[in-house]
Amino acid sequence: MRTIDTVYIDGQFVTPHGRELFDLFNPATEERIGQVRLGDAADARAAVAAARRAFPAYSRTSKAERIALLRRLHDAVAARTDALAAAMVEEYGAPQAFVSFSAAHAANLFLDQAKTLEAFEFTQTVGGAEVTRQPVGVVAAISPWNSNIGSICSKLATALAAGCTFVIKPSEMSAIQTQVLAKALHEAGAPAGLFNIVNGRGDVVGAELTSHPDVAKVTFTGSTAVGRSIMRSAAETMKRVTLELGGKGPNIILPDADLESAISTVVAVGFLNSGQACIAGTRVLAPRSRLPEILQRLKAAVAALKVGESTDPAVSIGPMVSQKQWDRVQGYIRMGLEEGAELLIGGEGRPSGLERGWFVQPTVFTGVDNDMHIAREEIFGPVLCVIPYDDEDEAIAIANDSPYGLQAYVESADRAHAHRVAERLDCGRVTINGAPHAPLAPLGGFKQSGIGREYGRYGLEAHLEVRAILG
Repeated sequence: MRTIDTVYIDGQFVTPHGRELFDLFNPATEERIGQVRLGDAADARAAVAAARRAFPAYSRTSKAERIALLRRLHDAVAARTDALAAAMVEEYGAPQAFVSFSAAHAANLFLDQAKTLEAFEFTQTVGGAEVTRQPVGVVAAISPWNSNIGSICSKLATALAAGCTFVIKPSEMSAIQTQVLAKALHEAGAPAGLFNIVNGRGDVVGAELTSHPDVAKVTFTGSTAVGRSIMRSAAETMKRVTLELGGKGPNIILPDADLESAISTVVAVGFLNSGQACIAGTRVLAPRSRLPEILQRLKAAVAALKVGESTDPAVSIGPMVSQKQWDRVQGYIRMGLEEGAELLIGGEGRPSGLERGWFVQPTVFTGVDNDMHIAREEIFGPVLCVIPYDDEDEAIAIANDSPYGLQAYVESADRAHAHRVAERLDCGRVTINGAPHAPLAPLGGFKQSGIGREYGRYGLEAHLEVRAILG
């Protein structure tokens, strides 16, 4: 049993003022593996005060000083990648492919922002004015359980690159991962108060951070419903906000697509992170002319996926993070059947041979209309909907007929054709034929998928205020 009884404030691991204990579970076994003592509003205020004290000096540091700090943070996190990966496996249960990527990616995010900073100019002349970009102030961040260490490192690296100081409330469900990461970050030797980490509930610590008058900006990754409440709270003091919210990504298979390659991509991005990913391509738009072959290939590909504990490197899909999330996904599968959709593969209950753990059968629905709940709402589990279309205009109309607009996918043998389709999609990112990761490209959504962008110079600029001096 692990006991996590400290938070990180003003450069030290300290006992929180809050007294609530929160149980931690291994989702693959359903066993309780530890407890974390949660911070409260008083801890949040102490963290903001520390960040506020550190801001004047840090905001005046040079690019070279910030770059050096970012590189130290990279080195400190990179040295702990094995421990971070082990914590992810134990506490979250993600498949090995996602775990290995996530641990390395978390460290590299600091180098990505150092690279961005090297090429960034904070001052320019516009007509007769000197225009400067100033750090916005204290940044409060709230990160999700499905990408805990990556989200913390991304938000922290961007804030520090901009010259801001930082307080983060990670998911309380990810406390083991957070503790490993906090120890690594501490070893980088940053000035006290520069960054602060407070475990706690969203309606307690998160609420205090989003309403605190000394917080200048809130950056949040999570559900659209919570994003709305954060935006309302932040509006009271005109906080700047970056919100990376839900998604219901379309994956358009064009008629000319190489189906062997396309189906491989559909499965990879549809079941990304065991389906617990806002960027997952969960609506598969298939040309009616090729629908029988697509369904046959898709069923075979999904049947070949292995579900189980992430200690097995052959596993492609791990457990849901909690009993609550497992129940949510099961509810959507039942809803799909009640709405008249048909199962191509999968369904309710655990996969055969798995009698414990919050595992879900990888499920594909056919006969889906885009007005069904399973086609419009974010399920956040390994559940795909196949929606047929007759022509390209209809495919684009279906893809855009969504309250979300985070990430979309296009599969085609003709890259130029795919690019023309991508330009007509209402979303923040479009990936063609499973394009490789682009860490400096912006990430963020249209419509109810959020406000603002993260990563690279786009994320950096969102942490800066523009000032003009004339004459």
